[in-house]
Amino acid sequence: MYIVLFGAPGAGKGTQASYVAQQMNLVHIATGDLFRQAIEQGTELGMQAKSDMEKGLLGPNELTIKMVMERMAVPDCETGVVFDGFPRNLGQAETLDEALEKQGKAVDNAVYIKVAEEELLKRLTGRWVCRKCQQPYHETESPPKIQGKCDKCGGELYQRPDDNIETIKNRLGVYFKETAPLIDYYTKAGKLVEVDGVGGIDEVGRRIIEGLRK
Repeated sequence: MYIVLFGAPGAGKGTQASYVAQQMNLVHIATGDLFRQAIEQGTELGMQAKSDMEKGLLGPNELTIKMVMERMAVPDCETGVVFDGFPRNLGQAETLDEALEKQGKAVDNAVYIKVAEEELLKRLTGRWVCRKCQQPYHETESPPKIQGKCDKCGGELYQRPDDNIETIKNRLGVYFKETAPLIDYYTKAGKLVEVDGVGGIDEVGRRIIEGLRK
C-alpha cells in the first residue's frame, strides 16, 4: 500500500505519517529527514539542498525524486510506504506515479491534513526539535519535562533555521502556491482523503485511519 500524506508546514505530517506507518506496518519516508541527513553528512546532494531549505524553499525536484527513489529501492519498502513531504508539487506527483507504474504499483490514497493558517503559525513558532533523535516538542502543546532537553535521549533541543517567523510565512506561501494544487490532482484521481488536522495526535491519527479504511 502506498499512501501520500500532505499538508502545510505545521499540519502534523511527520507525526501522523509515523503514526499511520506504525499502525499499518508500512515504511515512513520523510523527504525532510532525507535532506537533513544529506546535509549533516556533507554530501554533494546535501550542500545543494542546504541553501534552499534555510530560505524556506522546497527541495529541488530532481534532488528530491532521486533521494526518494533510492530509499524506495531498499527491500523494507516492498510492502508499502507512507510518503511524508513528497510529492510537494504536480511535477513530483506525476513522476511518482510514473515510477510506481513501472513497478506495477500505484498510490492508493492521498491524505490531506487540513489546518487553518493562524493555527499553523502558532504551532510552528513554538516548535523545538531534539538534535540527536529528532523528537519534536512545542513550548505550549508538548513541552519537554526539562527545558532544553529531550525526554527520550537527553539531547539538546533547538529551533531549526526554517522555524523563524519570516521563513515560516515564506514556507506557507510556497506551500499554498506549489502544493495545494495536489488537492485537485488527487481529487480527480478519486484518491483524496481530507482530514481535519486540529486535535490531539491520537485523535487526528484515528481520523486518518478511518478515512483510509473507508
